[in-house]
Amino acid sequence: MSHRARSRAVVAAFGVALLALTACGVEEAPTTTVAPSGSSLDCSLANLPLRTAGTLTIGTDSPAYPPYFEDDDPTNGKGFESAVAYALAQNLGFTKEQVKWVVVPFNSSYAPGTKNFDFDINQISTLPERREAVDFSDGYYAVQQAVIAVNGTPGTAATGIADLKGLKLGAQVGTTSLKYITDTVQPSSSPSVYDDTNAAVQALQNGNIDGVVVDLPTAFYLTAAVMDDGKVVGAFPAGQGSEEFGLLFEKGSALVPCVNNALALLESQGTLAQITEQYLGGEAGVPTLS
Repeated sequence: MSHRARSRAVVAAFGVALLALTACGVEEAPTTTVAPSGSSLDCSLANLPLRTAGTLTIGTDSPAYPPYFEDDDPTNGKGFESAVAYALAQNLGFTKEQVKWVVVPFNSSYAPGTKNFDFDINQISTLPERREAVDFSDGYYAVQQAVIAVNGTPGTAATGIADLKGLKLGAQVGTTSLKYITDTVQPSSSPSVYDDTNAAVQALQNGNIDGVVVDLPTAFYLTAAVMDDGKVVGAFPAGQGSEEFGLLFEKGSALVPCVNNALALLESQGTLAQITEQYLGGEAGVPTLS
């Protein structure tokens, strides 16, 4: 299959959204609240501590990349994180029309201070140092970091972390991908840092760096649908207490317990597993960079 045909196939696979998503999309508000039986926590819609009464304001970055979002449009309900956000909104009692999205640059999302959203969903790992400035929900996805390179270049020959030490690597600023390079790989030369993943991939294709570190689902998407000659070299070991994505809140937000209840309901319903498989399935078979 040609790269163009393969890319179209992958994009189409990411885009098969509404078959499963319609069932978990937000068309009608639920008739029950998310507070567990016997709990004194009142998670009724009227009692939720929101920035704007009756509206759930959700933040994410722009551009919003597949497979987490599609068509750079978080409002369409397509992509893993868009689907999770709308499913959570439904469990909290919101209709789709009551959900508002705002643009929040990744790096500023976990900075201290007042937020213009109720929660942010943007592949944000729940690191201890970030918890000093913001609050997080329970994790909704356990993620591995991975390395991508251009076929035929030294980066694709790496089979272990030691092989990466002499390479020039790059990642987006403020990400755990960059942290993996500095803390785990500890390369002989300082990593290149970019404002976003697009810039890092462009540098990779231009031959300015040997590899880019991104989370594994993004690695699959980039090498299949964006790069003409990209390869997923391998994934870093998950390790003990694997990295998790969580919803990010302003420090001290009283909304966290109700969102955690809504998230627990998604898990017990099987909806979270369904969305994960739909958008992030197929990660098996990637070599581990031991």
